[in-house]
Amino acid sequence: MNSVAGKNIVRFVLLLLLQVVICNHIDFLGYVNPYIYIIFIFLFPIREDRLALLLVSFLLGMLVDMFSDSGGVHAAAAVSLAYARPILLKSSFGMLYEHHSIKFSTTDIGSLITYISLGTVIHHFILFSLEIFNISNILLVLKKTLFSSIFTILLSVLIIILFSRNRK
Repeated sequence: MNSVAGKNIVRFVLLLLLQVVICNHIDFLGYVNPYIYIIFIFLFPIREDRLALLLVSFLLGMLVDMFSDSGGVHAAAAVSLAYARPILLKSSFGMLYEHHSIKFSTTDIGSLITYISLGTVIHHFILFSLEIFNISNILLVLKKTLFSSIFTILLSVLIIILFSRNRK
């Protein structure tokens, strides 16, 4: 097993544990729930097979669903995020993505925040739409998406900055 695979396995397990042990028990004001497990999908290596990302995202989402007793909404949202990831990378990083030369530890912070923000909002909107699944509650979906996204983005950027080795 190479170091990239080992690092991703450790990241997978740690983020899953943080999510189910700590973050699933945060319910601030009924609208704010951080979902930091999506950091794994954001930081998955660019050069890896896209099918592998989709499968691992499904597994991660299903494990969060099993611990949260949420019936598959996390798996659906995680796979949707993994599927949209190339578009998010291209819109956030441009030519760096075209040449597969993105290193998240050395990219500028603005592009990283844009990438994480777009992905988080997409993930959370799908998650809460499936969780509530009622068009008459669209304001509740939007409110939960907005507040949870803000908290998740802040935590995600903070975690990525703290645990990356050589940030500019």
